[in-house]
Amino acid sequence: MKRIEEFTKKIYTFLVFIFLYAPIIFLMIFSFNDSKSRSKWTGFTFNWYRELFRDGEILRSLYYTLLIALLTTVIATAIGTLAAIGIHYMKGKRKKIILNMNYLPIINPDIVTAVSLMALFRFLRIRFGFITMLLSHITFSIPYVILSVLPKLRQMDKNLSEAAMDLGATPFYALRKVIIPEIKPGIFSGALMVFTLSIDDFVISFFNTGQGVSNLSITIYSMARRGINPVINALSTLMFIGLLVILIIINIKTDKEIMSKGRRI
Repeated sequence: MKRIEEFTKKIYTFLVFIFLYAPIIFLMIFSFNDSKSRSKWTGFTFNWYRELFRDGEILRSLYYTLLIALLTTVIATAIGTLAAIGIHYMKGKRKKIILNMNYLPIINPDIVTAVSLMALFRFLRIRFGFITMLLSHITFSIPYVILSVLPKLRQMDKNLSEAAMDLGATPFYALRKVIIPEIKPGIFSGALMVFTLSIDDFVISFFNTGQGVSNLSITIYSMARRGINPVINALSTLMFIGLLVILIIINIKTDKEIMSKGRRI
């Protein structure tokens, strides 16, 4: 019976992964297709990869996508981490109220957040463009960082920071040398989530962008009306491989840190 259960679990897991990754594998294979067709294989080619680096519109969109994603990741992670630490040390009803407020941007449909931010920017008379898109991405990303960091703060020994300050450390030094190293995995998780969400976002970007500023999701949406260029398949393949490599490097680094800590203990 145990062997049957184990076999069933393996088959189920395999099917889940096939369901999740089959579309990506299909896209990657057809990025090398000699034809524009997405259903018929006509031959192997690197033409779409060469065309990718000649397409000014897509490269400009990629530039804005990565720039906004990187800036959003740095700023939202910093603000979210400090906010999570502040919330962690709060007590009573005030902590519950702020936590519930933090859930609202996550529970809200993207369209509600997008229109709300657009209305706010219009009210403040901020010119729509790079700044408004960046601010909107930071706004919807911060709650995810808070939710990633808070569990690590709860796992941390409450006496660590107090012990550091009793030994003469300033609050800022205790934060930098004691608290942040302890919650580093949560910070990295939040940063990765923010980076992925920023690259993926369409609705909030669409409502809060301006003339001359377009990320990949908006560009692909515009292309969908006249037919998707196979160059997008090539770009998606490179992005997927790039993110996969980054994730593997982070996992290897994390494993090494855990092993080194185990040896010290």
